[in-house]
Amino acid sequence: MPTNTLRRRLLLAHALTSLPALVTLAAHGPAAAQAAAPAAGAAFDHSHAAFTALLRRHVLVLRGGQASQVRYGGLAAERAALKAYLDTLSGVSEAAYAAFSKPQQMAFLINAYNAFTLELILTRWPKLESIKDLGSLLQSPWKPKWVPLLGNKVSLDNIEHDMLRARGRFDDPRVHFAVNCASIGCPALREEAFVADRLEAQLAEQAQRFMADRSRNNYDASSGKLQVSKIFDWFGEDFRLGHQGVTSLPVFLGRYADVLADTPADRDRVRRGQVPVAFLDYDWKLNDAPR
Repeated sequence: MPTNTLRRRLLLAHALTSLPALVTLAAHGPAAAQAAAPAAGAAFDHSHAAFTALLRRHVLVLRGGQASQVRYGGLAAERAALKAYLDTLSGVSEAAYAAFSKPQQMAFLINAYNAFTLELILTRWPKLESIKDLGSLLQSPWKPKWVPLLGNKVSLDNIEHDMLRARGRFDDPRVHFAVNCASIGCPALREEAFVADRLEAQLAEQAQRFMADRSRNNYDASSGKLQVSKIFDWFGEDFRLGHQGVTSLPVFLGRYADVLADTPADRDRVRRGQVPVAFLDYDWKLNDAPR
């Protein structure tokens, strides 16, 4: 144990060594101290470049983006790269996520849902015809809590319904055109990752692409009915939350009258919400590209 004299000398030496740093912080104020610390979440790549690279190589875009298929064989060969990207998502703590901007949070969750869904498919591919083959009579494939995210194990349902659709958080119904359930009936898996600085444009384009797909949304002149995806039946309440002035499903559908109907008169009826709405059957077959 040091003597009293030696202890005083050590304390003096420590004080003199620390003095320059203390003077610097005093001169520049709290801002300098804050700048010296690493920013929360600074290490995370918000461009999601690794995911975009995989999507560019393995997503086959159809009909100008109205639909897409996945080359699961090619993706399986690069499964290590997919898992590396998933690890970056899982490495984000709840505190780091809380420091993200709202667009960064939304892009993060959409990409997480889509990337972990791809990983889920690869756990059984090619021995499945539908994502539903990964479930059972007692539990859907979206219920198990196997996804390591924000310090917890969550399900795909948790990401979609408890995070992306949580009331008062994003309240953007276009999320339904961004998340992909690996099925033909689902809106197309985008050929790039969602990113915060282009999120609004990406969501708008996803909605436009999906609504223009006559196999899933169209005005049937012979019956006088607007036939739309079952998504609008399952999640109709999300189109009544006031996002960008959308307060009802007919109002939302009316904004896409020009791609839903052919004649000016029919488009006007759709735009005014004056046509009955019917919901089409959902195609749960796997969105696998032909091999």
